[in-house]
Amino acid sequence: MPKDKKVYVIGMAGLEEELREEGISYIGGTDPEDNTLGSFSLANWTPDPTVGAVLCGLDTSINYTKLSKAFNYILRNEDCAFLVTNEDSTYPTAEGLLPGAGSISAPLRYALGRDPVVIGKPKSTMLDCIRAKHAFDPERTIMVGDRLNTDIEFGKAGGLATLLVLTGITKESELSGPNASPTVPDYVTNSIGDLRTLSS
Repeated sequence: MPKDKKVYVIGMAGLEEELREEGISYIGGTDPEDNTLGSFSLANWTPDPTVGAVLCGLDTSINYTKLSKAFNYILRNEDCAFLVTNEDSTYPTAEGLLPGAGSISAPLRYALGRDPVVIGKPKSTMLDCIRAKHAFDPERTIMVGDRLNTDIEFGKAGGLATLLVLTGITKESELSGPNASPTVPDYVTNSIGDLRTLSS
């Protein structure tokens, strides 16, 4: 990202922190001006001409203002990158499933008729960034996750061993039988807590 460009963020404080650590300027996100349930009008908005990308992640305060601004940044500037952190359709909580980051970007995909560039799981972009900053041996590294189509595929694509944890999205029934997923983890466990048993 050129230093004179900013990212318009649909996301929360964690995403903003990552951008700050990389020295990337941003607007939107947790800004109170964008976290409103009020109506949005183009007549009352002046776009920031330095926005060169829209980055969409999980945002539990998603609203029409954020979607409208993101939509217009991309629509008005063909060079504005449309990026998403990941394509998780849902994410698990103790009380049940909620929409994930991939679902947050769905209205933009539909309105723009365009798919974003995925910079996180399951694409290799994130692992390339990790490799650029940290020396690690892929043969001694394992990707742990609860979702076959993002976590485990991410590990497989990166040449890592994979461990599926059955406490989240993927159920054991998806691993075998007539409707089994084509993505097969190297290891499966019921809970991360099982690793304590192995180490003791």
